[in-house]
Amino acid sequence: MKKFSILTLVLFSLNGAFAQKRPAYTPKIESCPCTFKADSSLKTVCGYLIVPENRNKPTGKTIKLPFAIAESNNPNKKKDPVLFTGGGPGSSSLGFVQSAHHRSLIKDRDLIAFEQRGTHFAVPNLDCNEIGEALKKAFRYNLPKDSMILVGVKQCRAKLVAQGIDLSGYNTVESAADIEDLRKALKIDSLNLFGISYSGGLMPTVLKNYPSGIRSLILDSPLPEFVNIDEEELANFNEALITVLTKYEADTIAKLPYGKLKDNFKQYFTAITGKDFTIKYLPKDTKDSLTIHYSQSELIGYLEGTLFDFGRLKEIPFMVSEMIQGHHQVYMKEFLDGIFGGGGPSGMRLSVYCSDKMAFARDIIIKQQYQLYPYMKGANYYVNDVYRSMCDCWKVPPIAAETKMPFYSKVPVLLGAGDTDPATRPIYNDMFYHFMPNSQRVLFKGRSHGPLIRREGDSFINQFLNNPYKKVVSTDKDIIVY
Repeated sequence: MKKFSILTLVLFSLNGAFAQKRPAYTPKIESCPCTFKADSSLKTVCGYLIVPENRNKPTGKTIKLPFAIAESNNPNKKKDPVLFTGGGPGSSSLGFVQSAHHRSLIKDRDLIAFEQRGTHFAVPNLDCNEIGEALKKAFRYNLPKDSMILVGVKQCRAKLVAQGIDLSGYNTVESAADIEDLRKALKIDSLNLFGISYSGGLMPTVLKNYPSGIRSLILDSPLPEFVNIDEEELANFNEALITVLTKYEADTIAKLPYGKLKDNFKQYFTAITGKDFTIKYLPKDTKDSLTIHYSQSELIGYLEGTLFDFGRLKEIPFMVSEMIQGHHQVYMKEFLDGIFGGGGPSGMRLSVYCSDKMAFARDIIIKQQYQLYPYMKGANYYVNDVYRSMCDCWKVPPIAAETKMPFYSKVPVLLGAGDTDPATRPIYNDMFYHFMPNSQRVLFKGRSHGPLIRREGDSFINQFLNNPYKKVVSTDKDIIVY
């Protein structure tokens, strides 16, 4: 234990020394029109934070990161605002300011929505449609999907590099420094950081690297930076789905006629390994139907996507029952609507994911999941839309290894999780709790990803902000504080 403690202290010291030795630069603020505004009852102030694209090259190219501040009308408001930034990685954050008037925190504090580098409203953004178009082409002409996706990855990379974008400048370390620079540029002494999913891991990184300016953390369905998510994604999906099906089987009141769904699901999806199915599909704005090939991979993808939808969780037992009877068509049409109507991962998502996550994932552990869950073994299914072969093409360096290390902190933390979340399981909140003794966990039963950010989570956030060291109280038997 003594050796571990000494090593940990040395690494933390090196991390701090690394940050201090970076060449100096001065972050700047520039006013700009508001892309999104709070309700007219609140004043919204918007601007750009201007910082280096790569802080190891401080005299090089700069980028502009927009923010929006919804100002509290309280003349005696607290001086520690709440700063929110979105998950993904790759999600835009500015639209969050539109909900400010619905949130209790605005009574006493300003709310800042901050756009991460590389996301949609940042300058530059790393948006690209090449990967989504390549996937559509694969479905349209029955081409190998993995190969076509790699074609799209290479095209996206070439386009962004040709624009002069330094892809190695888009990662969690740089985004954490952006938040600290914004705090300093706005002359804010103390912040409450609000993150969800990926940014639920970004915010602790801010605390780790810049602890003096942080009052508290609010983490909704957080993905810890120290978790190699690729080693756990199939297990997380399986656990969430089994949670839903177990609740169904235990429901003696409903008496639904689906039988033992857990066993039947596993048996059916194992049996269809390697099988090819087809469906006639008519994309929007086209005249001729396509014959689309699909497999168990797309069926699992549909179920995984449904697990994120709070409003459809109760439909999953019926969906599973229909699928194992071979009734795929209605679900595959909806799945294909998403493929043909959407896009693929952005360059920002690829850069962050490849440098922060995949760079540290161990293939031997990833493969063990397929052995443990044979009904997905032959599906060639990736829970995440960024995976090893894509990162091999993207070619960005990994972040510093010490960024992936857990750390201890006395700063108070509010942690939220849904028990049917297929991405960030409640166990991640338990991991944070272990290292952050002044944290408290809120488990939302029958909810999925991001329950704390919704209206029913608002009272817990308000309670916590008013007194972060006091335990929040739940009056709902399906929302458990522990």
